[in-house]
Amino acid sequence: MSNITPEDLYNQLLSVQGKITNQMPQESPRSKKSNTELVRSLNVLLANTASLYHDAHGFHWNVKGSDFAQYHELFSDIYGFLLDNIDPTAENILKCGFDAPFHMSDFIKLRTIPEANPEDTPQAMAMSLLSGINELCMNLKDSFDIANGLDEQGIGNFIAGYLDEAQKWAWQLRASLGLQRPNTLF
Repeated sequence: MSNITPEDLYNQLLSVQGKITNQMPQESPRSKKSNTELVRSLNVLLANTASLYHDAHGFHWNVKGSDFAQYHELFSDIYGFLLDNIDPTAENILKCGFDAPFHMSDFIKLRTIPEANPEDTPQAMAMSLLSGINELCMNLKDSFDIANGLDEQGIGNFIAGYLDEAQKWAWQLRASLGLQRPNTLF
């Protein structure tokens, strides 16, 4: 048995912790300043995602009519997709060295997607979601361009994947509404 006291063990732990902390990369003021435009765009993206999530979830709860089952499931899938992208969007803001907004009042100020009105039909709900997802896609494209311009490849990769999924939901909503263009290119 060794004669290490709890105080010795604590001092060794502090010594190791200091070495680890000194080896960790530090955020430079220049990189934080250059990420400001990206963070502003990600803040809007987070607010739009959260707002659209609430709309899709509300439509899921309140859909009625003969197409209830199909739209109830579709809206569930859409709000699940949006929910899955809230946390990674916030984490990408944090990776840039900024706090992520989280108050509903912040989301209301930041969002570019208007609040959905209560709709009467599943088709009107789907049209409202399609409009919101189209706006979300524009926001994602802007954020992607900014991330690539700053050589933030990890954030750009996240945004590219999110955009691909959002475009899939836009297509499915267009198809459910009969708005998908026929293929006349062959």
